[in-house]
Amino acid sequence: MKNVARHAFMILFSLIMVYPVIWWIGASLKSNSELSSPNLFPAEPKWSNFTDGWYSVPGHSFTEFYVNTFTLEIAVLIATLLSSTLVAFGFGRLDFPLKRFWFSLLMLTLMLPGQVLIIPQYAMFHQLGWVNTYLPFIVPHLLAGGAGGTFFVFLLVQFVRGIPRELDESAKMDGCSWFGIYLRIIMPLMKPAIVTVTIFCFLWNWDDFLGHLLYLNSVDKYTVGLAIRMINDSQAGQQWGQLLAMSLVSIVPATLMFMFLQRYFVEGIATSGIKG
Repeated sequence: MKNVARHAFMILFSLIMVYPVIWWIGASLKSNSELSSPNLFPAEPKWSNFTDGWYSVPGHSFTEFYVNTFTLEIAVLIATLLSSTLVAFGFGRLDFPLKRFWFSLLMLTLMLPGQVLIIPQYAMFHQLGWVNTYLPFIVPHLLAGGAGGTFFVFLLVQFVRGIPRELDESAKMDGCSWFGIYLRIIMPLMKPAIVTVTIFCFLWNWDDFLGHLLYLNSVDKYTVGLAIRMINDSQAGQQWGQLLAMSLVSIVPATLMFMFLQRYFVEGIATSGIKG
């Protein structure tokens, strides 16, 4: 009986948690007049909300916005993985002057609110002529900065410290350089942590509405989040079905990514706290 009660509670709790998503799906198939209906799904689903919403921005389609978003995501992801893994390898394996001081200083930046940096960063990027380009998002990640950069370094450093140093010594005896150790030994063993960083980086930059709003002025460079805002503006808040339909479509890539990489994500989180 205890197992039955436990499973019943878990099912009920799960239904409560997923109810907003179920309502969201049903509302995306409704017309404006049906949104106030207590029924989760309409009697006649309005599938045209998806097709009309896809082309709801005049002169543009969501295909263009998805291409822009994925282009930016891939560039930011590559920059993040290159910089954060190198920095983590340096702090986790190399010995250099004031190593603990620099790592402590890096960790202190985690306590700095991102809102404090908005104005000086915008002024700097404006002077460099990077506004209305993707450079304000890509270049900071090349320096292990940007959204979550310090956290990624911290996460990877903990993982690197858990890798036995005997592997380094064996590689050195075979004539392997430090960069060779990083590339041939550490990087393959860091796969779970790298997948964790990939998921976090993808999700955080996919949801970075404020950053995209600040630096992107041309519709040709808009991402999915900014395009959804344009639906609301262009329709004056009247076509809620199209807005909800495009919002639902916008979460599909992130959801699929997490579903397929969940096993590595859990493994990366679990093993990143192990110390060598």
